Amino acid sequence: MIDHLIYGVPDLPKAIDALARQTGVCPRHGGRHPDRGTHNALLSLGHRQYLEIIALDPEQTNPAALLFPELRHLVAPALIGWASAVTNIEAARDRVRAAGLRPIGPLDGARATAEGKVLRWQTLRIADPRLALLPFFITWDAMTVHPAADSPAGCRLAALELTHPDPEALRRVLRELGVTVTIAAGPRPQLTARLETPNGGLTLV
Repeated sequence: MIDHLIYGVPDLPKAIDALARQTGVCPRHGGRHPDRGTHNALLSLGHRQYLEIIALDPEQTNPAALLFPELRHLVAPALIGWASAVTNIEAARDRVRAAGLRPIGPLDGARATAEGKVLRWQTLRIADPRLALLPFFITWDAMTVHPAADSPAGCRLAALELTHPDPEALRRVLRELGVTVTIAAGPRPQLTARLETPNGGLTLV
């Protein structure tokens, strides 16, 4: 199951304004990732699915570990990743190893919202993947309200498509990881999300 999409942007306030105009729903500031160098805003995409708009946090000048290093080089908004929800992060780690890939984690994560609530989760990332566009895995703490439940609503994820020069190889690896998603052939790796919004259809790449 798709948990959330990572929409990297050069400037968070500008991206919030742009998405509010495009969708008719204004994303809400989510909070900061302490020592990870980023801050975000969220937009619900339906039941337990959301869009995470993420940017470098100007108040974190020397983070211990930067989430999504590609944010340093972004000049325009772009989908830079996606997360697949799992109920058992240890089982996901076993599937990653069985697929011949090296897992990183599980890693504990947390952030404080603007209202002072603390969200907690665990992620599992894949090191040195053979193919681009592989997801990372996430499981949410039982005491944490899923971000889709209290983020601004009104939009829906209609489709996520992965484009890759070798779609069969990517499909085979994702099948081994227990992930099902639409994959098409294309000249370069690319994520494409199609949203239904109060202002009509919107495509993010």
